[in-house]
Amino acid sequence: MILRPFLVEDTSCASYLFGCTSQHMLAVVDPHADLVDRYVEAAAAIGSPIVAVFETHIQADHVSGLPALVERTGATAYLPETADVEFEHVALVDDEVVELGNTLVTSIATPGHAPGHLAYAVADRRRGTTEPWLVFTGDSLLVGDVGRPDLHAKGDPSTLARALYGSLRKLLELPDGVVVYPSHFGGSVCGRGLSGHPFSTIGFERLYNPALQHADVDAFVDALLVDVPPPPANQALIVAANRSGRAQESA
Repeated sequence: MILRPFLVEDTSCASYLFGCTSQHMLAVVDPHADLVDRYVEAAAAIGSPIVAVFETHIQADHVSGLPALVERTGATAYLPETADVEFEHVALVDDEVVELGNTLVTSIATPGHAPGHLAYAVADRRRGTTEPWLVFTGDSLLVGDVGRPDLHAKGDPSTLARALYGSLRKLLELPDGVVVYPSHFGGSVCGRGLSGHPFSTIGFERLYNPALQHADVDAFVDALLVDVPPPPANQALIVAANRSGRAQESA
């Protein structure tokens, strides 16, 4: 399996090109509109096509590259079943598996940052196991923090905060050595105390992430809703563009 991270410093966004090179099946997770050319060029250099594009959720802070990437490559779009979008895609529920050759992608329902949110646990059969090697956590579990629950809330964000607590407990059931690849790093407005280090492990976050140290769900919710940063600029326009599937025209 191959993995290539793409980091956008201006918005502190992370996206990833990964997949099976032996059977020539690559995918991109949470693509950024400004990086579509780079994903395609990287795949060409690797010598394998992009056949799948995964979104963890509908982004609120940057325009998604999914529509343009699907148009360029003919890849299949995968999103959470409860994502409210207006374009053709495969809707995934909890614990579905997408096979990219020897690379196995298992969806994990992780609502909280958004009502429709998935993490993707990835295994490589060539390692001799189907146990996960890494997990793309989107805006649920971040390095040193967790995703804010207010951006997609239609009312009281404490409801989504409570959902996020349960989602994080589910992610923490993964083995300590599973590598965490979130969709944001330090500087993003999608959290409050993100580390400048973009990657981590489940075990490290379990021990050292302050947002995971609360005794119960009530303490977690109370802490999560204090000192929430301002929302992203043009949030409503970005969300509308990403829902429409015509994001490349609205960028």
